[in-house]
Amino acid sequence: MKIFEEIESEVQSYARSFPRVFNRAQGEFLYDEEGQEYLDFLAGAGTLNYGHNNPVFKKILLDYIENDGITHGLDMHTKAKGEFLEALNKKILEPRGLEYTVQFTGPTGTNAVEAAMKLARNLTQRETIVSFTNGFHGVTLGALSATGNSHHRGAAGVSLAGTVRMPFDGYMGDEFDTTAYLDKMLSDSSSGIDKPAAVLVETVQGEGGINVASFEWLRNLEAVCRKHDVLMIIDDIQAGCGRTGSFFSFEDAGIKPDIVTLSKSLSGYGLPFAVVLFKPELDMWKPGEHNGTFRGNNLAFVTAKAAIDHFWSDDAFAKSVQKKGQYIADRLDAIAAQYGTGNFTALGRGMMRGISCVNGDLASKITRKAFKQNMLIETSGADDQVVKFLCPLTISEENLKKGLDIVEQAIKEVCAAESSIPEEHDYFAEESLAS
Repeated sequence: MKIFEEIESEVQSYARSFPRVFNRAQGEFLYDEEGQEYLDFLAGAGTLNYGHNNPVFKKILLDYIENDGITHGLDMHTKAKGEFLEALNKKILEPRGLEYTVQFTGPTGTNAVEAAMKLARNLTQRETIVSFTNGFHGVTLGALSATGNSHHRGAAGVSLAGTVRMPFDGYMGDEFDTTAYLDKMLSDSSSGIDKPAAVLVETVQGEGGINVASFEWLRNLEAVCRKHDVLMIIDDIQAGCGRTGSFFSFEDAGIKPDIVTLSKSLSGYGLPFAVVLFKPELDMWKPGEHNGTFRGNNLAFVTAKAAIDHFWSDDAFAKSVQKKGQYIADRLDAIAAQYGTGNFTALGRGMMRGISCVNGDLASKITRKAFKQNMLIETSGADDQVVKFLCPLTISEENLKKGLDIVEQAIKEVCAAESSIPEEHDYFAEESLAS
């Protein structure tokens, strides 16, 4: 650990929560230098939906490298890029009735968001982007202006302009339709809000605390955008690639956004890769107008195609994610009911789940206890009050149950220590996921 303490920046974050030197990983497990095994419910903050070193992707990638396949190609045409585009179009877009042009941006999610915002502004010749409370879209300046978290915004060093914040679904209470509020603000020439270029939204806010937008709210939001001639951008960087039970998190809402951003698990292997998808008529870019040295990561193209071919050629994988997601939901609901008394609330959709605690201190105690049981799990939310479940979608049923058992035990111990709650019968031990 000495070298990290000597020369690595204080900006490091996850290393503080999980102070080990990791050197190997497979599936849903990480291993440290001493060979200790850790169950991974962090999964690269949602970057490893298909697990660590997926053996199918690994074999294809090793063959590609062995045959001197192109690694870096800027935005030139390569066989790997072409095959990825074919797979994306034939197996993802066309079956869903989506017609999108694909823009390869710099390899991070925040760069995809930057490109999407820039495209919307250039197309409409308007500056304002509407984003939402508790939204997280990245930490480069444009994306950061749309991010709500004060901790990240405070590090900008400059004023963050060009965005207007609106309340997300449920922010004002379950009975308050915040899309009607947005509609009113855009309809009133004296509201003080200039007509925006676009609305930027996550269907499930990951870093914001696993806040789920209802399908009705999303459909209403799309209707407001159409009414006011405003582009709709869905940030699917964390919620996409199967995390909510379908490839795109917006599918089940029946909406068709104008622009979509993807990154994180898109490569399938943890390799840096990001794209912006947009309706063909919006492709107003001039050559090289938005570029980046690493927008041609061919190794990521290879594994991304493999992920689509292996997991998205039919609906079997999506159904397995939905089944596991329901199991997580049932377990968290039961935990909240057993230990709730106002302290816990289950949240989420698909396998993007969380349990909200009454405060961040309680959530941190739970995740620290889980780590002592060799499990990696993080918190999210404005006050880090949500214990956030982002295990690989490919996790075995046995290990999914094991992870939830560890978290439940941690909650039981924390509650017992803080309020002397007597231990109750653990009926989860009698359950099986298969049943």
